[in-house]
Amino acid sequence: MNTGTSSDGHVPNPENEANTTEPQDTDSHKIWWRLLFMLILLVLYGVSRIVMTAVVILQFFWVLFTAEPNAPLLKLGQSLATYIYQIIRYLTFNGEERPFPFDSDWPHGAPE
Repeated sequence: MNTGTSSDGHVPNPENEANTTEPQDTDSHKIWWRLLFMLILLVLYGVSRIVMTAVVILQFFWVLFTAEPNAPLLKLGQSLATYIYQIIRYLTFNGEERPFPFDSDWPHGAPE
């Protein structure tokens, strides 16, 4: 009859085994959640690149015809550049804070 003891007389405790695997499960879940956020942010990155291209083209023609930059386009271009920077930091694991619309507000100004 097997009493559940090992050859050295140690009785395994199922609670201890569960506790040792729990942090690994939690870390695994965090990685899968991060993948989900990364996929969403990759889509937002693609959209932001299209918008940034439009801002660049509009600003170029504005300066071409008026000889001075458009202030609202300057502000939008800077906030988009900061947003793209935040996305890339998160995607490359250089930052843990998820960019807008998750953990932070829309950026205003240059990155910190």
